[in-house]
Amino acid sequence: MNFWKTNGTPSNKAIISAAASVTATAMIIRSITKDIIPSELRNYIYLKLKTIFTSFSSELTLVIEEYDNLNHNHLFKAAELYLEPIIPPNTPRLKISLPNKETKVSVSLEKNEEVTDIFKGITLKWKFMSNHAKVKYIPNPDQYHSTPVTEYRCFELSFHKKHKNLVLDSYLNHVVEKSKEMKEKKKTLKLHTLVVERVIGGRRGDVWQAVNLDHPANFDTIAMDIDAKKMIMEDLERFVKRKDFYRRVGKPWKRGYLLFGPPGTGKSSLIAAIANYLNFDIYDLELTDVKMNSDLRKLLISTANKSILVVEDIDCSIELNNRIAEARSSKTRSSSSHQGYDQGNQVTLSGLLNFIDGLWSSCGDERIIIFTTNHIEKLDPALLRAGRMDVHIHMSYCSPYGFKILASNYLGMTEHPLFMEIEELIEITKVTPAEIAEQLMKTEQSHVALSGLIEFLHCKKIEEEEAEKAKKVIVAEAEMNNNNNNGEEIQKTD
Repeated sequence: MNFWKTNGTPSNKAIISAAASVTATAMIIRSITKDIIPSELRNYIYLKLKTIFTSFSSELTLVIEEYDNLNHNHLFKAAELYLEPIIPPNTPRLKISLPNKETKVSVSLEKNEEVTDIFKGITLKWKFMSNHAKVKYIPNPDQYHSTPVTEYRCFELSFHKKHKNLVLDSYLNHVVEKSKEMKEKKKTLKLHTLVVERVIGGRRGDVWQAVNLDHPANFDTIAMDIDAKKMIMEDLERFVKRKDFYRRVGKPWKRGYLLFGPPGTGKSSLIAAIANYLNFDIYDLELTDVKMNSDLRKLLISTANKSILVVEDIDCSIELNNRIAEARSSKTRSSSSHQGYDQGNQVTLSGLLNFIDGLWSSCGDERIIIFTTNHIEKLDPALLRAGRMDVHIHMSYCSPYGFKILASNYLGMTEHPLFMEIEELIEITKVTPAEIAEQLMKTEQSHVALSGLIEFLHCKKIEEEEAEKAKKVIVAEAEMNNNNNNGEEIQKTD
């Protein structure tokens, strides 16, 4: 059989046969080497050879592992978020997922896929690596046990050695900052509530549990006067832009709001509108579930940055109208100490004030604290001063402007022949946005709904007039009784 062509060059069969012989020989040598040379020596030789080849290479590779010992490596997650928008469209394999309680799909690299990035004129290559590994148990703060991890995941970041300082000092900071922006864009707002048994019992795990915040309220739909809404939005925008200012003057980067007014005036809707406007999560704190000042501090520490802490009906949650409660707790503590039970362990006014503007209030950045109350007169003046509650917002009864917003929201209209009569009645009647909304929801027929609202407002007006007359009668009787008592006192003196 002739393996050579007529011009003296080897034929294809000859090349294939030679390649097969070389491969077979290499496999035999590898098998013999594996049997004769110990694995430790083989690994040593491999590392030495790798070191020799690396010394001739101009490329440096940084390895960013998913876990740093038993802790999550935040740079790994930052890299995942940073790379998502720059993954080229021609990437052959991608991994997509929909995380629990999220609404937006996440896209990431599949094993061994690469992405090239350009930063300040230098080229950087990212490669995602994933391999099976021995089972390792990572502590899970949200559960009572560890989480088994059977996969080793990391990113390899490769670039020219001469750019090492630029990458470490600038590029990685750039990755972290851009990942924060991506996280905000992908963020699904959450409403956090307390897990009471973990607060009281000191059990392990996160003391907050979260659900998606799907409240649709925004500043266009809440029934407030336009000037009040404008003031709040401008204050919020100024707050989030003043990080350097707060640092410079030595104050925690936080803002306190007090919403006060009758029930049904839209306090909860305003809180949701603020959350949607800033893209901040809400932490709903029920003070009656917190037994000690130390628990209150733990709750503050466990809230995230860029969040709103809400304490509703603060006047009903704790004795805050004066400092008698603290004196009482001190006496109770001393009188019950012989029983081995400290009844004085409770949230006090001083504990709450320290929570708002003391040292513990600086544990975190870009936070808003909102208190609501129906009775501002019941609150201690120490709670109301500037620096604790920076902005006081009076949530009053519905105005004609607020009614038009509600009519647009519920009936989809901005004008109607009955509007004028309704607005005149609203001007002289104390009616809340919630009451008007309830009337507008009764039917989808706009004329019927508005007519029903007019009837409701007339009834409301009559009730208020009768209540005012009754109040005048009570006052007159009280004055008459007081005059009679004074006359009797004068006669006795004579």
